[in-house]
Amino acid sequence: MFSLPVLLILPLAALAGNQHLQSPRHARSNVVKLRNNKQYTLTDKYAGQSFFDGWDFFTGGDPTHGNVNFVSGDEAFKSGLAFVQDDNTVVMAVDSQTKLASGANRNSVRINSKKSYNGGLFIADIFAMPHGCSVWPAWWMAGPDWPQNGEIDILEGVHNQQFNQYTLHTAAGCNTDRNPAMKFAVPGNSSKSFTAQILGTSCASGGTYGNNGCGFLDTDTRSYGRDFNDIAGGVYATLWDQSGIKIWHFARAEIPSDIDAGNPNPSAWGAPAAFWAASDCNPATHFHDHQLIFDITLCGDWAGASYEGSGCPGTCTDAVADPSNFKFAQWKINYVAVYN
Repeated sequence: MFSLPVLLILPLAALAGNQHLQSPRHARSNVVKLRNNKQYTLTDKYAGQSFFDGWDFFTGGDPTHGNVNFVSGDEAFKSGLAFVQDDNTVVMAVDSQTKLASGANRNSVRINSKKSYNGGLFIADIFAMPHGCSVWPAWWMAGPDWPQNGEIDILEGVHNQQFNQYTLHTAAGCNTDRNPAMKFAVPGNSSKSFTAQILGTSCASGGTYGNNGCGFLDTDTRSYGRDFNDIAGGVYATLWDQSGIKIWHFARAEIPSDIDAGNPNPSAWGAPAAFWAASDCNPATHFHDHQLIFDITLCGDWAGASYEGSGCPGTCTDAVADPSNFKFAQWKINYVAVYN
């Protein structure tokens, strides 16, 4: 999110949303013994009425130059941009009430975890995500002194795109696979290393390297936006360990039972959507002290630059001015769990 991901011109879905039905998924055990004899211990659970206790509200200028004012926690709670529903669903939203002049900034929310992490298994159960013209949401993690300590973009996109994009941003020396074609197996071959489509192999970002990073594009429309929301969302699971970084997406009806039971077993989940192997990008070298982050920005480096080809009407700044464009610009989160 500190930089410009790969610019995509994608088929667009019509703006839509859904009503929230409670779908609580709570961990039931703190220690997990896996087939490979690893143990995953639940270290942090962000959920329900205490969710916001573990996060700070970011109030600085948007590093990606969006047309937003990131408001404080007090302002977010007072204006209804952040709250917890009676069913314990956490909601964070863009202001969808105020008519603005074209070019003005709209109030929105960005939060980062108070704790920092140097690896682990991060599971986010998300009921609904923001989407719409000018909207650029992300669920991600990043270290200080960008890009020296890395960035992992787990769930990110712009406007009404159909597919989620996964991206790493790092200092020089981090790549995906040097021969990406070898990663793809014939259809039905369970030995393939990942299921998404490679967008770029060099993760180096900033300065002369540009801002694309090394990304993957999911091939499942249920991974983003309207189609994600229409099925009550799902789970994104990110494993950051000595083998590299892997990200899985599970649609709501396909969430593994071990995740629902609070006993996550990544060795049983099959190929991830995205995989950056340690042989090409050593996590110990490129990723340190990551805070977890949710945000919703508008226009900016990616959504602004891609607006003209997005199929959305008018200009990006005109879209920001109209509050009706942000009816579905909301995060609805069941929980975030961190295991080590």
